[in-house]
Amino acid sequence: MPSWNEIADGLLVARYEPLDISVTLVRGSDGLLLVDTRCNPREAAEVAADVAALGIGDIRWVVDTHAHYDHSFGNQVFAGTATIIGHHRIPAHFAEFEAPRLAAWTADPSASPQYDWTDVELTPPHVLVTDEHTLDLGGRPVRIIALAPGHTDTDVVVHVPDAGAWIVGDVVEESGPPMYGSGSFPLGWPRVLADLIEHMGESDLVVPGHGGVVDRAFVHEQAHRLQAVADAISVGFAHREPVEYVAERAAGASRMPLEMVEPAVIRGYTQLAAS
Repeated sequence: MPSWNEIADGLLVARYEPLDISVTLVRGSDGLLLVDTRCNPREAAEVAADVAALGIGDIRWVVDTHAHYDHSFGNQVFAGTATIIGHHRIPAHFAEFEAPRLAAWTADPSASPQYDWTDVELTPPHVLVTDEHTLDLGGRPVRIIALAPGHTDTDVVVHVPDAGAWIVGDVVEESGPPMYGSGSFPLGWPRVLADLIEHMGESDLVVPGHGGVVDRAFVHEQAHRLQAVADAISVGFAHREPVEYVAERAAGASRMPLEMVEPAVIRGYTQLAAS
């Protein structure tokens, strides 16, 4: 069982392997809100057992910060006992990306042995958020805010005003560089963070999707690195430069690994060509 770190009153964070996923609990007098459900039902069941062992209440609500497998493939464990909340585009993202990926793995698990998706049942949220959803945990309101397309087009953040805390999923990552995964929007992502920063206080706590708790200054720095990638994509596309050349320039400017940045350039070029 990983240690649960109470970063503010009634706000607990644990970091789970694999993938150093930050799982968060928000406690109210009516129960617990769990943020993100990990990679599969076995990992989600581990979280459920660990929370039960804390003896601080029952999980009554679950929020998916976005649709990616490592944050939502455990949903089915909680679907019968808690209300699951997430971005309104999660069902569409499941259909476009996660369902085909899961089907391919099910047909040949040996092709992707790094995954353990046995018995995964894609379980979309019960409550779909299009703008903002306020949830009362019992004398403790939290805000679930749908973001513009960035890391994905299914990102939400959970704002806990009385703790000065933001649970942001993978729009911010601390233990590794930002991941331009399936469904990313590399040109819009910097603006998403810039808009978020405008609403954060200097001393606010920020819980990323992976890694340790950070602050507003860290988010600001990550926004600058993402903007460097976005700028390189825009300039490269305008000058019809090869993806490989632009990726190298973007990697240098953003101080991110080339293999992480090249998918962003390909994705950005595709989106600019379609606009």
